[in-house]
Amino acid sequence: MNKSAYHDSGRSYVTGSAEYVDDRPLVQGEVFVDVFYSPIAHGKIKSLDVSQCLALPEVLGVYTYKDLKHNLWGSIFHDQVFLAAEQVQFVGEPIAVIAATKRDIFHLAKSKIKLEVEELEPTLDLQKAINSKFFIGPKRTIQRGDVDTALATAEYRLKGDIEIAGQEHFYLESQASIAYPKEDQQIEIHSSSQHPTEVQHLVAEALGLRHHQVVCVVKRMGGAFGGKESQAAPFAVFAALVAQKLNRPARIILTKDDDMVMTGKRNPFKNFYEVGFDRQGKILALKAELFSDGGAYADLSTAIMERAMLHLDNAYFIPNFKVDGQVCKTHTPPNTAFRGFGGPKGVATIESIIEDIAVQLKKDSLEIRKLNAYQKEQTTPYGQKIEDNVLPQLFSEIETHTQYKKWRQDIETHNAGNHSTYRGLSVTAVKFGISFTTRFLNQGSALVNVHMDGSIQVSTGATEMGQGVNIKIAQVVAECFSIPIEDVKVMTTSTEKIPNTSATAASSGSDINAQAALTAAQGIRERLSKVAKAVLARPKEWRGKPMAGAGTVPEIQIETVTDWQSIEFQSGQIFDKSNPKETITFSELVLEAYLNRQSLSQHGYFKYPGIFYNKETGQGTPFFYYTNGVAASEVSIDRWTGELKVLRSEILMDLGRPINEAVDHGQVTGAFVQGMGWVTTENLFYKNGRLVSNSPSTYKIPSVHDIPRVFHCRLLDNNINTRNVRASKAVGEPPLLLAISVWAATKNALSYYKKSKSVIKLRIPATQEQIYMKMKETSV
Repeated sequence: MNKSAYHDSGRSYVTGSAEYVDDRPLVQGEVFVDVFYSPIAHGKIKSLDVSQCLALPEVLGVYTYKDLKHNLWGSIFHDQVFLAAEQVQFVGEPIAVIAATKRDIFHLAKSKIKLEVEELEPTLDLQKAINSKFFIGPKRTIQRGDVDTALATAEYRLKGDIEIAGQEHFYLESQASIAYPKEDQQIEIHSSSQHPTEVQHLVAEALGLRHHQVVCVVKRMGGAFGGKESQAAPFAVFAALVAQKLNRPARIILTKDDDMVMTGKRNPFKNFYEVGFDRQGKILALKAELFSDGGAYADLSTAIMERAMLHLDNAYFIPNFKVDGQVCKTHTPPNTAFRGFGGPKGVATIESIIEDIAVQLKKDSLEIRKLNAYQKEQTTPYGQKIEDNVLPQLFSEIETHTQYKKWRQDIETHNAGNHSTYRGLSVTAVKFGISFTTRFLNQGSALVNVHMDGSIQVSTGATEMGQGVNIKIAQVVAECFSIPIEDVKVMTTSTEKIPNTSATAASSGSDINAQAALTAAQGIRERLSKVAKAVLARPKEWRGKPMAGAGTVPEIQIETVTDWQSIEFQSGQIFDKSNPKETITFSELVLEAYLNRQSLSQHGYFKYPGIFYNKETGQGTPFFYYTNGVAASEVSIDRWTGELKVLRSEILMDLGRPINEAVDHGQVTGAFVQGMGWVTTENLFYKNGRLVSNSPSTYKIPSVHDIPRVFHCRLLDNNINTRNVRASKAVGEPPLLLAISVWAATKNALSYYKKSKSVIKLRIPATQEQIYMKMKETSV
């Protein structure tokens, strides 16, 4: 099988024929939907007058919380309302839903709504929420050893904090849904969502329906990155509400500006730590407190915090360890999943600490990392054994491959003779746990249908958002039957075909759904093998003859077939190893199976085995396995302007045996660049709780000019992860965390500039302005 098979939607992307939600043709009677939302961060609703809005001839209806049968939702805690009732808790909180015959009437329509609100003092700052103990959910703890004693007796100690800002998802397709009313009060909803089942369930509950009355369909998304895991559902509810009220199809497509104002981001964090270490740089103890900004409601923030805590150790063994994690509440949009979930915040913290240890000891930070890297059979602070550990190998290989020592010497030579630009270099790692930390989410189903011409349709719970999950599933099924990948089609995701799905998230989409599809395909292949064993032993003239009523050809009874394991599937041909010259094509075999009344359809199911995690004790085996990687990055900072340039990045990823190397290379480099945006340029600006950097002109995602001038990605040759489908490893999120190497290299460049033993406190993102101000703090 060609490991570099084309992306499932590649042709349709470049030709413009790929269908997204808003590409669906308008149908008879379809109406448009928009949202009237809160203009302030916190307040009590005194009155809402929509009469002037309803007086507009294009406006068909305005709906509030009173029109919903159920107004409460939440992915973990049911604490959030679909439509504000008595108070508003963030700028952008939906208050009313407007239905109209024209899209261009919405600006005028919303201006006609009269809202009277008694403003209350909002909490807009994470530090203020920490100080006032304005919390969401319980505090969690993970610990091992005697951290206080180890800190007290350590030869060296460092104490500090790191501020990590949020990040906008900036998917190209905004939140979008179309609801079609069907007979018997049914609703069919087409949504740009990572989680069709949650959309189905919340639409049903909000409208007073049963789950079987709602079908959610997801063809593909124009990007998501976690922003459509939970937060797509309310907009589907709004479209469905209008469809139910008017008995007409209803379409909601947010503008980019409104989408950015209304939806949550990557959670900001503020992390406090104290670390003890010896003169070689061996970390003896780490004590940390992690605080995140959950926004106005819980959303997924408590689970995000758990993953941040579980990744605070990253690639390094720390014998005495304690981390507390607490989500805080602010009057901002509820923050939510973003590629990496909480992992980047935990990893950034320990990688920053290692950079500071290196400065304190006047050592190269790579030596500190190698010294502390997990070794064979060591366990994490939460009690999971590090199996199939390649971390020492990754550090060794990137050091050798990049000629790291020469690279470092070249940088030191440059910095010694140039006082306009300073360069920095850092190697950081990632050890990313694969699975949802909530155990029941780690399951998936698939349906494989083989048609009589030998073509195959596959349905799973996975949703395609550009990451290539469909092509991987298709490859796994095609390989099972040894047929061309063009003969396999992964169908649109629908809750009526695959129910009770988990979100396509946590980097597990291909793992779970491809394995479920493979399980189904293997069941069909076993039946086909038994049919082939019998057919190949029969006279050729019997082939293709109807069985029922023919009177001459007996029906195959596969229950009596033995030794079917000798049947081989090879390049569309099927033969018995005992007589390889006698063959039958795959399509001919399928017809024989049909004529002999054998099922050509099967359901498959898969769940990650052997995982558990006790959130109360902070102990368990939460992850099925780890995806690992390292990256080395060199940056240049301009002394006079603070301008940052990424000169070179070298990535080495352990992805097991990739199902599709081309897709995985794209995922690694794309994730890395998105992570670069998070740590360097993507700065969120708020005024009185309202996002003002809510457009492409004010929010700077990486462009082609920001990509490293020298940019290489290699995959480690590793076939030992046999527990996963095709010995592959998940790729969606882990590479993003390697962009922390760019930020760490920036800290390193600043340490050269300051020529001091003092550690460099640097916020994420390290924008040009922040770098400039850091360089102004001390003159050389």
